[in-house]
Amino acid sequence: MQPWQRYRLRLERKRWRLRALRKRRELEPVADRTAGIVPRDALVFSTFRNEMPRLAEFLAHYRDMGVGHFLMVDNGSDDGGGAYLAAQPDVSLWRTEASYKRARFGTDWLNGLARRHGHGHWCLTVDPDELFVYPFHDSRPLRALTDWLDASGLRSFPAMLLDLYPKGALGTDGAAPDPEGRWFDAGNYAISRNPVYGNLWIQGGPRARLFFSDRPERAPALNKIPLVRWHRAYAYVSSTHMLLPRGLNRTYDEWGGEKACGVLLHTKLMSGFPEKAREELERRQHFAASAEYRAYAEGLEEGREPWCAQSERYEGWRQLEELGLMSRGGWA
Repeated sequence: MQPWQRYRLRLERKRWRLRALRKRRELEPVADRTAGIVPRDALVFSTFRNEMPRLAEFLAHYRDMGVGHFLMVDNGSDDGGGAYLAAQPDVSLWRTEASYKRARFGTDWLNGLARRHGHGHWCLTVDPDELFVYPFHDSRPLRALTDWLDASGLRSFPAMLLDLYPKGALGTDGAAPDPEGRWFDAGNYAISRNPVYGNLWIQGGPRARLFFSDRPERAPALNKIPLVRWHRAYAYVSSTHMLLPRGLNRTYDEWGGEKACGVLLHTKLMSGFPEKAREELERRQHFAASAEYRAYAEGLEEGREPWCAQSERYEGWRQLEELGLMSRGGWA
């Protein structure tokens, strides 16, 4: 990279950090329990709106993993989710009615909170419909992974977003033949490298199949870097797809080997998806004038179903490793 490019990225990172400081003023504390955070706590940061049906599973999943504290931003929920989280002893909650879009889709709010509360901690930045899994997660707590990352000199850990879906029409899980099943696409993923930020760019899966088959380049990005040993000088650039400084995005091996990586089980397409898609389309608070949600609305109106003969039923992390969607790398 040329010196002028490095300089431009340093200026960009400074811009996002200053913006996060300003945008943090939009957050009103509802339940601030951050004084209880201890030095070795792993932290979860998340922004949400009307996610009450998912919150119990979300908290249970990360508590079982060993997360010490949750820092949550409620962007105007009216379904009781805010009150539910405010009553949880390991949750600090802020609320805002400000524009999600003008906060760079929540990124500014979470950058601001991470700068203030995440410095020196391993931080997981995830949505309520994202369940992080990693090699051995069923037998080793998150601290085992972060201790290994520390010992290996690694500051970030990637995870591909893996869309889960029911066997049946979207939104009719209860009438489907297998209402409890969670299925996924084992293949049809395209990977490229971002020349500016150095991160991988992954697209594909059921949303690309169902809603973007005629324009795959517009399908949602599936590459994420959710787990970071945070420093107050860091900043997410675009959701958790990439960060600055640029070195945090180099989570892959260019010399033919494998680096450890995880998966974010994405439950967006499970129960409640049609209602959520309509709400977000009306709000128009998402990227590119909510073009993604317009595509969802068209597909739902046509009754498209994600399950196909090549679908795989989710069974666990070892299955994902065998399929090449997750790797333990050097972590045995």
